[in-house]
Amino acid sequence: MELDFSRQLHYFWALMPEMILCVWGMVVLLAGVSGKHKDPETASSGDPSFGGGADLGWLALVGVLLAGMANGWLYGVEEVGRSSMIALDGFRLFANWVFLLAAALAIMISFAYVYRQRLQAGEFYGLILLSTAGMMFMAGARDLIVIFLGLEVMSIAVYALTAFNRRDRKSAEAGLKYFLLGAFATGFFLYGIALVYGATGSTNIFEIGQTVSSGGASSTLLTIGIAFLTIGFGFKVSAVPFHMWTPDVYEGAPAPVTAFMSAAVKAAAFVAFLRVFMVGFDGAYDTWYPIMWWLAALTMVAANLMALVQSNVKRMLAYSSVAHAGYLLVAITASNEAGAAGLLFYLLIYTVMNMGAFAIVIGVAHQAEERLQVEDYAGFGWAQPMMGVLLTVFLLSLAGFPGTGGFMGKIYLLQAAADAQLWYLMVVLVLSTIASYWYYLRVAWFMWMKRQLADDQHDMVIIPVPMRIALIASVAIVIYMGFFPGAALDFARESVEGLASLGGAMPGLGE
Repeated sequence: MELDFSRQLHYFWALMPEMILCVWGMVVLLAGVSGKHKDPETASSGDPSFGGGADLGWLALVGVLLAGMANGWLYGVEEVGRSSMIALDGFRLFANWVFLLAAALAIMISFAYVYRQRLQAGEFYGLILLSTAGMMFMAGARDLIVIFLGLEVMSIAVYALTAFNRRDRKSAEAGLKYFLLGAFATGFFLYGIALVYGATGSTNIFEIGQTVSSGGASSTLLTIGIAFLTIGFGFKVSAVPFHMWTPDVYEGAPAPVTAFMSAAVKAAAFVAFLRVFMVGFDGAYDTWYPIMWWLAALTMVAANLMALVQSNVKRMLAYSSVAHAGYLLVAITASNEAGAAGLLFYLLIYTVMNMGAFAIVIGVAHQAEERLQVEDYAGFGWAQPMMGVLLTVFLLSLAGFPGTGGFMGKIYLLQAAADAQLWYLMVVLVLSTIASYWYYLRVAWFMWMKRQLADDQHDMVIIPVPMRIALIASVAIVIYMGFFPGAALDFARESVEGLASLGGAMPGLGE
């Protein structure tokens, strides 16, 4: 009994960040239905950064800060063994920083949007905290069942956030599409778990890895299980051909939710994706390597080609998000420690540059769902020089322009691919990156080279204080990582040391 109590106590401390977010999310929900917060219709004037539902946003930020403090405290806790359902390694803790950063940025860029759209602030911010907790469960899971539970906690909250604006038919449509297709993909994921359990006799990722490497797994069941899990993860990371929901859902969802989904949800799926395949299926690399290679190549090529013809900025960024999923799939295909470290670094920089770009899109759209065409950015750079410069930096980083964090992120992905001798995949990554320059720089060209139309209202762009703080922090990280990426990359490398439980992942098959 004493041993069981001690083990439960250890789990209690290991899950401290997640528990803080869950409890704080409920606190924000309860605060939102009390007194002056329960009726968003009363918000009609004043500063959207203070008063109304904004204090609930600040309250949610406090919860993110407390979870961050707990995550930092876990670095002083030593894990014993690898048989537990919850991992306490550097990989999980680094991923938690990415999720918490995404949650903080999503909250800060949504103050004015929630205020102007008269959304229920308590529910909105509470759901962000609860979805972030689900992501952290996924990142820390060392068992397929726990990954599924974290996936559902995250997904249900994000489904609600996608359809959150009940006055907007597009938001309701996006939420319904995401829910139906997400439920369908979840079925594949569950079947995959069942088949892997049948093949190996366990759902623990470490034990699965041991069984697969020793040759004790049923090859037929394992192969089908890997394929089904790939479909489930492929849907969440928006890999081609499982990406069809992405442009419609991203366009219809409230813009701050789109920003949060494109960064945090993708990051959580990739972290769990890599842990399962690099640790659990390391011994079956020959089986899933061709699948992952073609998945990465198709995603990079198809997404960039489709992004070239988009005139709606949200849809363009949606296809851009799919393309970045292809770049990150290269790291999983490489299946080495350089790839794992590169994936963590890329997720960090992608989160800040993508959410920074969406923040300015929200400002140009007047904290609503309008002025989303590329032509609406004509003359924006001259009308709002500071915002124009910031958006240009984010676009260049997304394109992988030298001197930005996005460029360094792709360099590290290429290094991981080179270590695994994935030469053809490296060529596809470089060529697709070059193709992406057209649609990113097209927006910058409209901002600086096109004359502002007479009826444009760029002078009415609202950038409240929290959003300004988020933008300044994001652009500082993007530029700093572009010139001084060493510290962050070393941190990422330290975080993935010993991730592969069976002596390291395979170096790749070559081409």
